[in-house]
This record gives sequence, C-alpha cells and structure tokens, in this order.
Amino acid sequence: MTSSVTEFAQISGTSVGSVVRFCQRFGLHGFQEFKLLLSRETPPDSPGPTDAEDPLMSTVRGTLRESADALEATATHIDLSDVTTIVDALASARRIRFVAVGTSAPLASDAAYRLTALGLDATFTPDFIAQHVAVQGLDERDVCFVISHTGSTKTTLEAARTAANSGAKVIGITSFLTSPLTEIAHALIVAGSSETRHRVEAMTSRIVHLSLLDAIYSVLTIRVSGATERRDEAEKLVNSHRI
Repeated sequence: MTSSVTEFAQISGTSVGSVVRFCQRFGLHGFQEFKLLLSRETPPDSPGPTDAEDPLMSTVRGTLRESADALEATATHIDLSDVTTIVDALASARRIRFVAVGTSAPLASDAAYRLTALGLDATFTPDFIAQHVAVQGLDERDVCFVISHTGSTKTTLEAARTAANSGAKVIGITSFLTSPLTEIAHALIVAGSSETRHRVEAMTSRIVHLSLLDAIYSVLTIRVSGATERRDEAEKLVNSHRI
C-alpha cells in the first residue's frame, strides 16, 4: 500500500482532503490510522523454508538487510545537487532552527547538537509549539531545517510555512517526493524507506535520515572555517565527562 496520503490521492484521482474525509467517515483520525488498521488486517506472506525453520533469525536478518538495502539505494540514487544546496544554506546561515516531531525529533536533536559543536548557531526544542514560535522570528539570513518521514505532519508543515513566510530558507529531509512538505521547502533530500507491515513508522527510514545528517555534518566539517578545531575542542570536552 502507498505510504503517502498525497500519493494515495493522486492514484485514486482525488484530493488529500477527500482522502482524509473518507477516513474520518469511519471514525478514524486520518490516513495514517486508516493505513495502520488496514495493515493489521492484511494476512502475512507465506513463509519460505528458512522462515519456517527459524522465524526469529529470519526476522532479524530480514530487518537488517532492509536497512542495508535502503542505505545502498540512497547512496546510489541521491541527488548530490540537493545535498550541496543544503550544505551551502547551513554553512552561510546566521541561525539554524530544526523542526521535527515524533520519531524524527531525536534526529533533529542530535543534528542540532552536532552542528553546534562545529560553531554553528543551531537549536532544537522538542515542544512543537516552541518550534513554531522559534521559526516565526527567522528571516532571509536564517534556515529552518525540517526532518519529516512522511512530509505531511500538520504541526511540522505549519512551522515550515511560517518559516517560509518569514523569509527563511526552508530545507530538510523526507522520505516521499510527493508530500505537502515538497511544496513548501526550498530544498529537500528525498530518501528513506516506505513503511512495512510490521513497522508502520519504519525505523529503516530513520536510519537513512540519520546517515544523511551524518554525511551533511562531515561535509560541513570541511566547508565551515574553523569547524575542525571547534569539533576537536568539543570532543575534548565530551571526553572530560568520561571515566
């Protein structure tokens, strides 16, 4: 089943609003809840000989291979021009404010911490209302960095629109090319993994996004003047807290 409400609307020849209203007619909150319930009703695939012999190991290996395949696909197909645009925006930004909720929030927190270690003014707050307030004060000198698997979370989109309307450059990472976020952002890296039957909010996509953030961090270490020295000093400080 398609993972994006926008993609589902395109395939069905309707609008996003029509899809949401369709789901709500059944007493559901929206498309994500509809998809979750549908996945639970879908019978699992018939296991092969290996699955029948050792389902635990088959599940473990299958999960790891899924993540490895997603990373390989990203490394092969990523648009480096999008990465360059995002790196340039971050390197020249006066302020960087991260926007993310749910399972994307820990990635944003880690990214903000790492960029701060390079000497960049990067912050993230887990409260989505505080995120919205923070981006309202941005302007053309600043960057709003959005991380969203689906690219269709209401609170994330509201903050992204506010940042764009204030003149800030909106950049980010998402898993789906056809999502409302792509209509707001100035530059996006589209990479990740569709949800699976067992993990509707697939961890694989988070692994891909975290790896992309690590790659961006590595490039910024080279690009930003004095970043290497600041990174080394930060590492010394961190090590001072270890036994």
